[in-house]
Amino acid sequence: MTANVPLTQTDIAAISRRLDRPVVLVGLMGVGKSTVGRRLASMLNRDFVDADDAIEQAAQRSIPEIFDEFGEGYFRDGERRVIGRLIEESTGVIATGGGAFVDTETRQIILERGLAVWIDCDIDTLVERTSRRNTRPLLRNGDPRKILTDLMGARQQFYAQAPIRVESHDGPHSDTARAIIEAIDEWL
Repeated sequence: MTANVPLTQTDIAAISRRLDRPVVLVGLMGVGKSTVGRRLASMLNRDFVDADDAIEQAAQRSIPEIFDEFGEGYFRDGERRVIGRLIEESTGVIATGGGAFVDTETRQIILERGLAVWIDCDIDTLVERTSRRNTRPLLRNGDPRKILTDLMGARQQFYAQAPIRVESHDGPHSDTARAIIEAIDEWL
C-alpha cells in the first residue's frame, strides 16, 4: 500500500486473505496485546484468543494462583503447550503473556508457525496501563516502574526477534491495529 494513504476495508480483506498463519502478539505486559488483538482480529475478520485466558481455562486456576502454587517454571511449561495448541488450531490473532516470547521453545514455536508482532511501548504508558489492575504477578512485590524498566531491558533482545515491530501509543487501539496491518502488508 502507498504510504500515508489509509487502508480501505477492501485492502484489509486482501491482506487478511494473504495471511496463512496466525498473528501472534508479543511484548511486555500493558502494551495492549489483548485490547489491540481484539481490534486487529475484528479488522481482519479473524478469531481472537488470549493465551492467558486459554491457560486459565485449561488449568482451572488464575495465572496468579498458578504462579503462587507452582512457580513460574511450571507456568511457562503450561504456557508453551497452550500456545502451541492455539497456533495449531487458529489462523486468527493470538495475544500472549509478556514472558511467553522470552522462553526459547515457545519463541521458536511462534517464529516457525506464526507471525510474531512485537508491540512496543514507552515505560510511562506501561506504568499507567498496568496500574489499572492488580492481576500482574510480576508487579506485586516492588516498584512497578523499576520492575517494568528491568523487564524491558532483559526482554528487549527476545522481542526484537519478531519480524514485525509496532509502537503502541496512548491513543486509540485501532491506530495500533491499523499500524500492525500495514506492517503485515509490508512483511507479506
